[in-house]
Amino acid sequence: MAGIVVALALIPEAIAFSIIAGVDPKVGLYASFAIAVIIAITGGRPGMISAATAATAVLMITLVKEHGLEYLLAASILAGLLQILAGYLNLHTLISFISRSVMVGFLNALAILIFMAQLPELTNVTWHVYALTAFGLAIIYLFPYMPKIGKLIPSPLVTIVVLTAIVLAMGIDVRTIGDMGELPDTLPIFLWPDVPLTLETLWIILPYSAAIAVVGLLESLMTAQVLDEMTDTDSDKKRECKGQGVANIGSGLIGGMAGCAMIGQSIINVKSGGRGRLSTFTAGILLLIMVVFISDWLAVIPMAALVAIMIMVSIGTFNWKSIPEMRTNPKSATVVMLATVIVTLWTHNLAFGVLTGVVLAALFMATKLQQFMAVERSFDAATNTRTYTVVGQVFFNSTDKFIGYFDFKEAVDKVIIDVHRAHFWDVSAVYALDKVVIKLRREGVDVEIIGLNEASETLVDKYAVHNDPVKIAKVMGGH
Repeated sequence: MAGIVVALALIPEAIAFSIIAGVDPKVGLYASFAIAVIIAITGGRPGMISAATAATAVLMITLVKEHGLEYLLAASILAGLLQILAGYLNLHTLISFISRSVMVGFLNALAILIFMAQLPELTNVTWHVYALTAFGLAIIYLFPYMPKIGKLIPSPLVTIVVLTAIVLAMGIDVRTIGDMGELPDTLPIFLWPDVPLTLETLWIILPYSAAIAVVGLLESLMTAQVLDEMTDTDSDKKRECKGQGVANIGSGLIGGMAGCAMIGQSIINVKSGGRGRLSTFTAGILLLIMVVFISDWLAVIPMAALVAIMIMVSIGTFNWKSIPEMRTNPKSATVVMLATVIVTLWTHNLAFGVLTGVVLAALFMATKLQQFMAVERSFDAATNTRTYTVVGQVFFNSTDKFIGYFDFKEAVDKVIIDVHRAHFWDVSAVYALDKVVIKLRREGVDVEIIGLNEASETLVDKYAVHNDPVKIAKVMGGH
């Protein structure tokens, strides 16, 4: 039953995304069928819905306009191959760089985008649409509390059946699924893209395929992470990368466009009780059956019913706790969350919003780590020895601060650099240590480094030049 709800919710969106990309509605519908069915078998997150999406559709507009549908199909297949490659290269591990603030911003922006996508269906319409939508929302939120049957039948499915019956019985003239576009009347067939197999073709489609692959994986992995938290279960992200790739290849080979996970439909599925692979598989199969064999029945479903369902998804997706948390969370976390939301809404591209959030989070973290690096000084007058005790993390953002703690003109016989409470993270940190040691030795000071931990020692031994006269000569010559 969850699959039925999702299938009905997929149809108008698949048509809308086809229009965005500039192709026939059947391209999006065939894609949603193929991707949902294949990902149900190959995917790594049971219960997640993948199909044609706006995130990938917007990346196809120029390609379709300049080169046509066949090149889009070829680009979809290549995007799938790149996603499979990403799975084998373990690129799914990069999802760990996405902080909670970015994830909250991603969800909030997505909730707003889902709601905004419903506005065209709620503007310049009669009062009947508002009444039907409000009644639909009432059913969605109140039906689950009905005794016995409330938990057995998904309330979104009840909403679709009840509102359709009301519209037909009362003869209300409102926009329906049939008004969205012509539905296909034939089953899809195997279709190899009719493009020249040349390097020129590859260079044409590669930029689009790479963008589709990256955005598709990003949205799919983040959706999988959201569902992991909702269901308190784990997913296989590596398998998901490969599964998305196989699904997009399958879509391209039957005349469909590339797609990815859909967080809205995935949440509908999970909240309707679809936690396994069967609901995803059912959604894909039923979508094809409905648009090909019972399109006349399907066409009379009012869009108000689907708008009510998507508003429910929007409300459920938005992290309402994030609003009061803005007062209590660190300012940096709030800035990251808001930047993710603003950039996503401004560009209508979730990848840009997430990338902005990740970069800001990294900059804030680097700045914060720099503040925890210090150098303590002590002096032994008996031996005329200055000891510098380094505390904290030495890396590219703290190297200038590290060097600034040393007095290169002080008249001492020996300098001890004690780093047992510090860690050197990168080549920039090693270069800073080299610079300190070489400048002190230039002044005739004996320098000794003590307390290097194993990881730092390995890095210093490999890249440092202060104990190698030949390398020092080269460095000095270069400067």
